[in-house]
Amino acid sequence: MRAREGRLAIAVLDRGPGIPADKLEAVLLPFVRLEESRSRDTGGTGLGLAIADQLAAALGGKLTLGNRAGGGLEAIVTLA
Repeated sequence: MRAREGRLAIAVLDRGPGIPADKLEAVLLPFVRLEESRSRDTGGTGLGLAIADQLAAALGGKLTLGNRAGGGLEAIVTLA
């Protein structure tokens, strides 16, 4: 977490496979799932990032996704 210029940024970092650069915007849409090897019974529904994005927007903020150098994903919620 960091504060800068009256804004609060909360970053969540992982060391997973990341998200292909051409899919970073698509995964914010409802029901978009990248993990095709999972069935709907064992995997998600593709709503988690869409809900996080909509919640951040409802609070006047923004969710930004990016791949980390060395692997993994960085999800940053910035609130004003």
